[in-house]
Amino acid sequence: MKWWSALVAPAMLVGTVQAQEMAGNPPQKEYDPGWAPFVIDHFARRDSAADARFLLDAPAGKHGFVRAREGHLYFDDGTRLKCWGVNLTGWTPGSEEIPAHEEADIFAAELARLGVNCVRLHFLDMPDRTHLIEKERGPTGDLEPVVQMPRGLIESDRPDTGHFDAEQLDRLDYFFSRLKAKGIYVNINLLVGHTWKPGDDVPQADLLWVAKGYAYFVPELIARQKEYARKLLDHRNAYTGLRYADDPAVSTVEIVNENSLLEFWIRNWLRGEREAGKPRHQLDITPRYHALLTANYNDWLAAHRTPAEIDAMRQEAGVASGAPVPLMRRQQFGAASKLRFHSEAQFLTDVERGFFADMHDFLREALGVKAPIVDTADHSYFIPGQPLLRSTQHADVIDAHVYWQHPAIFGKRNTPMVNDPEGSILQRLSRTAMAGKPFAVSEANEPFPHEYDAEFIPILASYAAFQDWDEIFFYTFETKKKDGWKGLVGDHFDMTQHPTKIAQLPVGAMIFLRGDVAAAKRTVTRSYSTDQVIEQMRMPMSAMPAFTPGYPPLLPLVHETRIACLDCEAKAAATPGRTMPIVSDTGELRWSVDDGRDGVVTVDTQRTQALVGHVRQTGARTTNLTADIATPFAAITLSSLDGKPIDHSDRLLLTTTARVKNSGMTWNARRSVSREWGSAPSMIEPVAGWLQFRDLVGVVDITATPLDGASQPMAPIKARLLENGWELPIGEQATTSYLIRVYR
Repeated sequence: MKWWSALVAPAMLVGTVQAQEMAGNPPQKEYDPGWAPFVIDHFARRDSAADARFLLDAPAGKHGFVRAREGHLYFDDGTRLKCWGVNLTGWTPGSEEIPAHEEADIFAAELARLGVNCVRLHFLDMPDRTHLIEKERGPTGDLEPVVQMPRGLIESDRPDTGHFDAEQLDRLDYFFSRLKAKGIYVNINLLVGHTWKPGDDVPQADLLWVAKGYAYFVPELIARQKEYARKLLDHRNAYTGLRYADDPAVSTVEIVNENSLLEFWIRNWLRGEREAGKPRHQLDITPRYHALLTANYNDWLAAHRTPAEIDAMRQEAGVASGAPVPLMRRQQFGAASKLRFHSEAQFLTDVERGFFADMHDFLREALGVKAPIVDTADHSYFIPGQPLLRSTQHADVIDAHVYWQHPAIFGKRNTPMVNDPEGSILQRLSRTAMAGKPFAVSEANEPFPHEYDAEFIPILASYAAFQDWDEIFFYTFETKKKDGWKGLVGDHFDMTQHPTKIAQLPVGAMIFLRGDVAAAKRTVTRSYSTDQVIEQMRMPMSAMPAFTPGYPPLLPLVHETRIACLDCEAKAAATPGRTMPIVSDTGELRWSVDDGRDGVVTVDTQRTQALVGHVRQTGARTTNLTADIATPFAAITLSSLDGKPIDHSDRLLLTTTARVKNSGMTWNARRSVSREWGSAPSMIEPVAGWLQFRDLVGVVDITATPLDGASQPMAPIKARLLENGWELPIGEQATTSYLIRVYR
């Protein structure tokens, strides 16, 4: 800076400030996020007028068993079931996978208040004792928080895993009964985190980890999975008097979690190099099981290919006449002939199909399971999903998992989804939904400490309702010990103490369960040939998530989209226009973005309206809601609690959410994940400014009561009359939710 600049600049600044003040425009101040402590205290919460428990129909099972038919889930009496749910796990210190009786009562009631009508019991097949794990620093030097292993049902003090701990089983029975009494249905997972011991008579049990890949073709493992399923589903609950297989409060049963032999093939995890003491490069199988799978493959070839075709594959592989045809590695896919590539793909598909068909028969015929059955989920959007779908398409329910910027995947992260409609979670999920089948999303999250995660629940709830999906389960919710919980966000996925996500769960329930967002008016289908699906497995990762050249990425934002069929004549999906904003065919949802910046989603329905994203920059508005806020990125929702349209409602729930962090949390150099996790208390960035309520009918007064972390009232605020509506100042009190009373 030149010497005269240092003297002149302050005088110029003073003149500018004076000019602004004389013109009636106060000088712009640097934005202050106003971080404030805000701790979710589930133990102090009570039933209140702001709850969404009115959405639940207790007790669970009152309408009969859940059935999959006509593309959705229905009860015996014809009532439709939609699940707005959470996974139940126990990874963070102070949490429990299966709570003690007192906490079971507390959290069953709390889940109901949040509008949760389904839970997914995850990791029940873990040992009954826990230990803490300090995760190692990753490639970027980032240190993960200390975590614990969830305490499941498996008794630890035995040489095998075939026995349940009596106390843990009693806890499960009691918690299930409390959930059922509140109107909460239960999804039961079978193979999730099970690790086997020498007493289980599974060869090389210590090398198998949780049987990813192996579960499909190792006879001893298949037998053990059936034994575990029998022990759990044939058990009679002491508090309900019913076997789990016979209880109408069980909504679904899942066979395996995130487990696919085809995924192993596509991701080069069938190398056969997993041995004790050797380096581990991602996942793999052992030489013993690689030999078994190769032998099975050659038996399959003998039954499905001619001798001449098998000889041609031997020549291509460079092995002697009469030798086994070897399994390929990923780097061989590109040069492989159609005969060899398609043969191996079809073999692995048949292994998966055969496993699922056998497990279905066992669950239905041997155990008498009544609930719909899920095979496994499409869970890796950076590999194609249709190949796995060929294996799972005969299940009762089709399932998928999604995370926006999962912390285990490094690179540039912590960017808003609203700025990327073509790459959003809706593309990743909609690639899997099939016509004529219920569709579930059994894991979903925008993991902490993502700075834009306030966008996630309103967007997913709205577009899931628009797509007419059947189940949403967020990962994850962890019941807390009354004497052991802490007031911070415990890990990337635990929503239990996350101020934004706890505030938004009831809103999402109203959008999704109550149907505040209408289903699409038009359904656009597409179909795939067998060759097309198999050839997807040669495509590069850059073809994600659809792995379908020409597939219109904006389609799920405009119309409902489904796969009509696989293994049939290929049919492309119709292409919607690419104009901005992207408007749903119902007119209720709008997604706007300006060249990858200033993205905003608006939800404009009779009973719920929302402004999500860069609200300050865009001036986004809905029929009854506008915002003049200082907060750069926010999610603001307004929902009727009495079922009336917003313009006639007397009781409304307002949520104003932005960033969340733990005290003392710091970021890594590229601000993608945290470097220091931080401690209690958790902190919120209060959304500050003014909201305007427009075109409300016959209003004479409006009062807003901010709610604290226990959903208890704080000092009320009066709205002020404007010429064209009512204005509410927000942000002076640290909160994420307001109970609005409208007087007429």
